[in-house]
Amino acid sequence: MLPFRLSLFRAARPHSRCLSSSAILRGIPSKYPAGTHTTKLYIGGEFIESQTDQWIELRNPATQELVTLVPQATPSELAHAERTAAEAFKTWKRSSVLTRQRIMLDLQLLVRQNMDVLAKSITTEQGKTFPDAKGDVLRGLQVVEAACGIPNLLLGETLPVSTDMDTFTIKEPLGVVGGITPFNFPAMIPLWIFPLAIACGNTVILKPSERDPGATMILAKLAEEAGVPKGVLNIVHGAVDTVNFICDAPAIKAISFVGSDQAGKYIFARGTANGKRVQANLGAKNHGVVMSDANKNHTLNQLVGAAFGAAGQRCMALSTAVFVGKAQEWVPELVDRASKLKVSGGFEQGADLGPLITAQSKRRCLELIQSAVDEGATVVLDGRDFKAPGKYAEGNFVGPTIIANVKPHMRCYREEIFGPVLVCLNADTLEEAVEIINDNPYVTLT
Repeated sequence: MLPFRLSLFRAARPHSRCLSSSAILRGIPSKYPAGTHTTKLYIGGEFIESQTDQWIELRNPATQELVTLVPQATPSELAHAERTAAEAFKTWKRSSVLTRQRIMLDLQLLVRQNMDVLAKSITTEQGKTFPDAKGDVLRGLQVVEAACGIPNLLLGETLPVSTDMDTFTIKEPLGVVGGITPFNFPAMIPLWIFPLAIACGNTVILKPSERDPGATMILAKLAEEAGVPKGVLNIVHGAVDTVNFICDAPAIKAISFVGSDQAGKYIFARGTANGKRVQANLGAKNHGVVMSDANKNHTLNQLVGAAFGAAGQRCMALSTAVFVGKAQEWVPELVDRASKLKVSGGFEQGADLGPLITAQSKRRCLELIQSAVDEGATVVLDGRDFKAPGKYAEGNFVGPTIIANVKPHMRCYREEIFGPVLVCLNADTLEEAVEIINDNPYVTLT
């Protein structure tokens, strides 16, 4: 999203990651043991305990241990965030671009210094391996670094069009912008949104995923330390009610969303109906076409990493491989390599992938694998019965799974699985492979 006026805006493409059926518990945190952690709201530069009676359990996906209770923010709390952001915009929009650049420079240093702290939160709440979690932070940090160049990004244009007539453009902040982020990149995607929005002179209301908001709360504290004024960045929590608030709030002028097709289409429709600019990045079904003249060793290694890294919970996972001609004979070697991956808790030394985010995500993944069997495909590497030892016995683990002999009509091919599952199709020619891919609802090749 381009968070300023007089510029082109594009509506673009990391589970119903926001409209999910999270377990909302009605009651107060006192129902839980003394000392149970609750996630705070961040409004007007203050970390606030919500007064809600609806709390969402957040459990470590590797152990099922309760990590925190996430509030469904009340209507009055959401309205307070809207008023605060709108009021802060009145002064923040008049801040100089060099003032905003200075804050971004300080923020990028703080994020870099706290990379391990952020990664630990991600691994605990989301289940990524610790090295992968650090990569999550690093990719977000790169966007903060880009925001440090905001003076050049906000340059206007002039054009003499006739005698005594010039045209020029001025880029101005929009106002309050909203962000709705998914569970699978809890640091990177918030860092896609609020640094650039703030650097352009906007104020922000951000809703992180209710499944893992911890990294966003750490980033809010770092933003405060970097000098972001009170009210310029606000964090609210919840599920559908909070999404609807962001879509409907009159002060919010634009929304940036990353998540599933179902949620994204809903947010795009509701947000645009209210006159907002909406950027919606949705699901994916990424394909790799494997030709017989490819470098076999390199190709197989890349397939394993792309398909099973992050337990397949990323929109850029390579979840589908189309083997052309004699390359179909490579599948047994692919199975051999994938079977050697280490599945464990994210903090374990040498772990290649961790658990899925929730028990519901695991059940859906297993259901889609079974649907492939029911429709005639062959599970040549089966991770459904994977059992982690010791404290991880109750974790949401699925081992690397490879499904061969998949046909284009099968559900496992037509839907985004969002798990460590690679589906394999066969084609006789490159042209046939392209035809198969173009028929998938997620993809068009040109």
